[in-house]
Amino acid sequence: MPSIAETRQELVHLVLPEHANVQGNLFGGRMMYWITAAGTLPALRLARHAVALGSMEDLDFLAPVRVGDLVFLRSQIEHVGRSSMDVGVEVEAENPRTGERRRATSAHLSMVAVDDDGRPQPVGASITPSGPAEAALAAAAMRRKEARDARLAARQEPPAVMPMPQPPLRHGIEVSRIVFPEDAVAGHKMFAGTLLLAVDEVASILAVRYARGFVVTASIDALDFHAPILVGNIVTYLAAINYVGRTSIEVGVRVLAENPREGTVRHTCTAYLTSVHIGPDGRPAPLPPLQPQTQDERRRWTEAEARRALRQVRRAALA
Repeated sequence: MPSIAETRQELVHLVLPEHANVQGNLFGGRMMYWITAAGTLPALRLARHAVALGSMEDLDFLAPVRVGDLVFLRSQIEHVGRSSMDVGVEVEAENPRTGERRRATSAHLSMVAVDDDGRPQPVGASITPSGPAEAALAAAAMRRKEARDARLAARQEPPAVMPMPQPPLRHGIEVSRIVFPEDAVAGHKMFAGTLLLAVDEVASILAVRYARGFVVTASIDALDFHAPILVGNIVTYLAAINYVGRTSIEVGVRVLAENPREGTVRHTCTAYLTSVHIGPDGRPAPLPPLQPQTQDERRRWTEAEARRALRQVRRAALA
């Protein structure tokens, strides 16, 4: 049985203009795509079978990554359950001209071993922590799994099969796309990294429209995937502004997968992304104030305030 260190993999990317936003910084959705790919690699190699992203814990962007930088993504399996693997991903950015490295972000992913029909199956392998440091990593991964299980048990989700809801009427946007074979990985299921790239793009469109200026993604809260998306499905992203602070804005994105042949719609995930409005000087800039008006808007505002408080505590711990 391998140790945690023996499952370690590294991916390196050069940030090109096609990966950047209009300000020349790495687009947040592209980083999420790379993180998902980095987390998939060790899980594939351990399970020797197809894997899918089951959930991603809170993700905070700690430093900007610019065009021309090198991005190093180091991933390792820190816990193995019956069908799931907890994968940690550390991300550093390097200025190749100076050699300066800085921590860009870190993430924890739950990768699930799946059969050809997308159903969970046993991993069929395990790891053995080597030494106290790896034992501590495994214990922390186990605590995250327990918290994730509790979160899923307590969360009230919409029914798996549902009618297509109407898009929000105020400060909302609806975007639909067909899933093509190029969006899938190892078969007919949409790659989660591609989905996260699209989620961030949709949230950014809504935030930019409201801010009337540039925004950067600062964080995405933990999200869980409830149903796979298949090639040929129509994916609908329903996004709405939940909260506006002085310089930051929270956008919620509900992702629905529609089988056009059957006419069924399934809830895939709901993501909460925080963006920061950036002024011409490259610093956070004030946003136009927003006052919730309807009962639903006030409910979403209150829930977003609670999430914002948790983010502030989380980011303070990372500083």
